[in-house]
Amino acid sequence: MIRRLRPFTRAVTYTRWLHLFMALVWPALWLFIEEAWWTQALAAVVLGLAGLVPGMRTVEGLQARLLLTGQRQDGAGTGIVTAPSATWGDRGRTVVWLEARLFLGCAVSLLSVQLLLTGVDLVATGLGAGAVGGGRLPVGDPHWGKALLAPLPLVALAALVLGSGHLVTGLALRLLGPSPAARLAALEERTEQLLERSRIARELHDSIGHALTVAVVQAGAARTAGDPAFTERALSAIEETGRAALEDLERVLGVLRESEKPVSGRPTLADADRLLESARAAGAAVDAELTGALDTVPGPVSREGYRIVQESLTNVLRHAGPVPVRVGVRVAGGTLVLDVRNPLAEEVPGPGRGSGLRGIRERAALLGGRARTGPDGGDWRVHVELPLR
Repeated sequence: MIRRLRPFTRAVTYTRWLHLFMALVWPALWLFIEEAWWTQALAAVVLGLAGLVPGMRTVEGLQARLLLTGQRQDGAGTGIVTAPSATWGDRGRTVVWLEARLFLGCAVSLLSVQLLLTGVDLVATGLGAGAVGGGRLPVGDPHWGKALLAPLPLVALAALVLGSGHLVTGLALRLLGPSPAARLAALEERTEQLLERSRIARELHDSIGHALTVAVVQAGAARTAGDPAFTERALSAIEETGRAALEDLERVLGVLRESEKPVSGRPTLADADRLLESARAAGAAVDAELTGALDTVPGPVSREGYRIVQESLTNVLRHAGPVPVRVGVRVAGGTLVLDVRNPLAEEVPGPGRGSGLRGIRERAALLGGRARTGPDGGDWRVHVELPLR
């Protein structure tokens, strides 16, 4: 019971009712011209023509947002826009909104007044004074028992206030909300944002994960070697890898800071030598074979190819340690072929939950290619084919 009465403790319930009463202002002005039906019809026509003015959508949107949802102009998530009409579809919905609000407002206002007057008449009739409220609903002859019926019109009025408020708010969300084209554009923008976040997550996983893996392997090897010269080389490799990781991190953070920042600064297969040297510095014996015109590979394919090779080498260092690795990068027949092999070894403890291999497959799928990962003839193999068109 208390939950059903809770809406009547909210201010928005009564501001919605007020919003409907305000619809009577426009027809009331025409009563000063002549009390005839044609003046009211002319008022509805003029109101419809006003809805074709782009700024009318802003006025109605601000009023509806404030009175129907309780949000001010800067409120977000109300579903009611306050921008001017940009298309004829927006103008048409504004016209329908104005006419619907006029009709609904007049009906609710008149019925509300009649229910209030009927309640007064029932009380007066029950006290034997007769109907004095001026209501048009019949209450009959005076009788004391009719005073007990006085709460019924008030209950009906409460239901009218609540129901009409929900109805007019629903109409506003539908007619003053974003157009289907605007909703589709917002959905596409949201999808692009999610895809960008996913890409940034992969970038951070690949670049930072590779650098940390190289640093961990080098530090562990230097500690067990006990050779000052080897330790010096390991520290140099860690420093170089760390600098490269910082550059990648700054590049990714730049994308977050500037949504329009170009991606041309991201590493491509043209920078593969730096990547291979980093793996060699970590102790892996990398045998690389790069064939074909790598400079003709399109930018998106080249950038994703670089990350795939980087993640493959990271997995080798993380799970197999400093073992011989064969890296093949070949451009032939309109296809970029990436092939990374290393001997299978016992599982080397290390971080990771399989997200690297999943990222490789996702990158290949987004470019319309295919990726195969797993054991192959005593080796662990990552084989990726990416179309160049």
